[in-house]
Amino acid sequence: MKKHRQYMIALAMAAAASSPWRIMNKGTGDSSKDGGWYRINNVSEDPSKPLEVEIYDEIGTWGVTSKQFVDELKAADDGQRNIVIAINSIGGEMGDGFAIHNALLRLGERVTARIDGFALSSAGVVAMGAHRVQMHDNAMLMMHNPWTFAAGDSEEFRKIADIMDQMVEGIVASFKHRTLNVDDAELRRMINAETWLTAQEAKDQGFVDEVLTGAGSVSNASSLRILNRYNNMPAAVKAQMANPPADPPEPEPEPEPEADPPDMVALAALATAECAKAGIADQAQVIIQASGLKDEASVRAAVKQAKDVRALCIMAKQPDLAPGFIKDGLTPDVARGKLFDKLVASSGQVEISNHPAVDDQPAPSVKAVNPSAVYAARRNKNASKGAQA
Repeated sequence: MKKHRQYMIALAMAAAASSPWRIMNKGTGDSSKDGGWYRINNVSEDPSKPLEVEIYDEIGTWGVTSKQFVDELKAADDGQRNIVIAINSIGGEMGDGFAIHNALLRLGERVTARIDGFALSSAGVVAMGAHRVQMHDNAMLMMHNPWTFAAGDSEEFRKIADIMDQMVEGIVASFKHRTLNVDDAELRRMINAETWLTAQEAKDQGFVDEVLTGAGSVSNASSLRILNRYNNMPAAVKAQMANPPADPPEPEPEPEPEADPPDMVALAALATAECAKAGIADQAQVIIQASGLKDEASVRAAVKQAKDVRALCIMAKQPDLAPGFIKDGLTPDVARGKLFDKLVASSGQVEISNHPAVDDQPAPSVKAVNPSAVYAARRNKNASKGAQA
């Protein structure tokens, strides 16, 4: 049975890796301000204390993958210390969630997952990979079916549906790595119904080993925005959405030493060349303004962001939106969310046609024949022949 569950997770991960679509939560939240969704603490300060890993944002955002997470965890782990995975996340990429779940399984009894706030969707899958699971009494665990959005023909949508079904099997197998007090049918019902569990409910059903008192926080201000897309969200969570915690004040930045002024001409030329190479030559002026021509890294980052946004618009079959998104300085995550909202808004007005696309170029005109002109030309020709004879 254990080998079967591992096989189902591997199958679901392979399906995710081979698909051009993201399998994820219901939409994309705001990314964290520090540019990452996890942080590893106490790497070397005190070897007698556990290594603590915080997953406090949407898994898989900011271009940071599960491979980077696992590689960094391996580098910090000495093979002896206990490891605590502190979770407060709305979830994220299912493929990354499966990979982290399996990495924690391999570490064995040294790993404890501690749910500090939210463990929703793939974040819950991550927690189930730990040998022991703790959950604060004011935290929430949620399981549901995987979710995605895509564009394509009917065959592509059938493939997506098959992939989604395989993902469900991976989710079921992940939760069954725990010794649960619910059978397979009930677990599948809970996943299909989008089930939210308090700490005590999760413990009673075997998802959690220990309920912790106080000190937790069901808050993730950068991600609360997308939670209104869930169907069965508890009233307590809805109330917190209405009054999200205020962001802490930004610390005063330290003055930076003065640097040599950049070569503006060279940087402008670089921006123009990179835009042409990326197929967005018409956006060169926008890139120059967006990067401020501060340095080469800023120019290349602005070009990459614009290129990624354009690729998303093309994939969503909305290429006309790309120039506006690039001009507004939208990140790929924000652009993806806007494209998703547009697809949802227009989903009831989709026209399906088997006719080929109409060429935008006007059809060539054909000059009408003038019978009088033809007759006159023939008469003149015959007259010329008579004169020569």
